[in-house]
Amino acid sequence: MIPPGPSSAFTQPPRAIAILHAQWGLNRPLADQYWLYMDRLVHGDLGQSLYYGTGVSGLVTSRLPVTLWLIIYAAILAVIISVPLAILAASRKDGIRDHAVRLIPLLGLGMPAFWLALVLQSELSVRYRLFPVTGYGTGFAGHLHSMFLPSLTVAIALCPVIIRSLRASMLDVLGADFITTAPGQGRPRHPAVHPARAAQRHHPGRTTVLGINIGFLIGGTLIVEQVFGLPGIGSLMIQSIFERDFPVVQTVALVFGIMVVLVNLLTDVAYATLDPRVRFDR
Repeated sequence: MIPPGPSSAFTQPPRAIAILHAQWGLNRPLADQYWLYMDRLVHGDLGQSLYYGTGVSGLVTSRLPVTLWLIIYAAILAVIISVPLAILAASRKDGIRDHAVRLIPLLGLGMPAFWLALVLQSELSVRYRLFPVTGYGTGFAGHLHSMFLPSLTVAIALCPVIIRSLRASMLDVLGADFITTAPGQGRPRHPAVHPARAAQRHHPGRTTVLGINIGFLIGGTLIVEQVFGLPGIGSLMIQSIFERDFPVVQTVALVFGIMVVLVNLLTDVAYATLDPRVRFDR
């Protein structure tokens, strides 16, 4: 049995429940409820939080920057980690380094995010005191320092996909004619940097892989925010679920959905920018 909270409907008389149903439009047909919600959404009225007692829009807006910080920081770390490892793997195909680079990141992919977060927190924050255990920090430098571990936790799950995708692109480029014939034309055949640049230029679809996986990881920030005590919309959603604060849960789910759509849209724009063969008017 779930113990009722102070604002739970279990403690309210039938008359109070009927008043709430009338205020929320729950006594109307489902189609009317949908149009009522859409009308309020267009006018920026996302309702009132049942637990916090404040407007949902202001509550979510105040916590959104923390989640955006986490997602952007994690994406940057994932690229910084993945590009050198992909270059290392592609430069010696089927060698020991290649197999090691492909195997080790897969271990990170198989680790649950909450377990990895707890391990990093225990070792780097509690034992060695290199980073704060929880918190968001103050100022730009404080945010970079405090958000490093949670961002690294999210980035580790993204790295294997980027490494394998970029490695495959670089191997295609290394086998291309303009690379294999470079020594005969008096040009150096650089085994790493040149193919890495050419891989993105000739295979811009790898940008799509990055964008799609960032979209998937947006939902994964919920647990990470909760473990590291970050005041983002992910932890807000978990707290609101426990408190049965449905207007907040509904709004946060909507915000996450919009973020995924925007990431996919930006990915398509970036793909069209990198590949001149793609045009939106076709």
